Amino acid sequence: MLTPADHQKRALRAELRERRQNLTASEREKATIGVTNNLVALVTGLDARSIACYLSAPNEPNTRPFLNWALANDVRVLFPVSREDGLLDWTTGDEGTETEGLYGMPEPVGELLGPIAINEVDLIVVPAAAIGTDGTRLGWGRGYFDKTLGSMEKCPPVYGVVYDYEVQPDIPRERHDQPVNGVVTPSRILEF
Repeated sequence: MLTPADHQKRALRAELRERRQNLTASEREKATIGVTNNLVALVTGLDARSIACYLSAPNEPNTRPFLNWALANDVRVLFPVSREDGLLDWTTGDEGTETEGLYGMPEPVGELLGPIAINEVDLIVVPAAAIGTDGTRLGWGRGYFDKTLGSMEKCPPVYGVVYDYEVQPDIPRERHDQPVNGVVTPSRILEF
């Protein structure tokens, strides 16, 4: 049974998905530069030597230039790999190739390290549809990151990556929704 929050989330996701699809190439390019610079500043500021970060899909803020920087600077990167049981596996993507994951999301190909591999990272960078000014993260509705973050004994800082207009004052929140510690946008890094 869908709750009022479920309906609000679905409507907001649809609106944000459409807005992302309408971004121009130059808006995306400018956003990529800002997101890359801010993610580099975040990792450098936290002195993170090992991070978890996703491969961005075409409609998401582009994480690839940042990931190239991380790998070139000896930052260990764990990439999420979706499993049918709703959990995330992790890989370092040693082969440098990508495949399409369960729900059409890009995922690296490499040795699977198991769901608990994420417990060894200094920073977790997660995708989001929107982030509330109170740290509420609106994902895309599959619950993978909520389950992962909710099951961690000692969770490092978690930052969502969104476009500037996707940081919003009022995001619907349910009990299972895991908050983030901060958000990275093209123009800023916000901590909650």
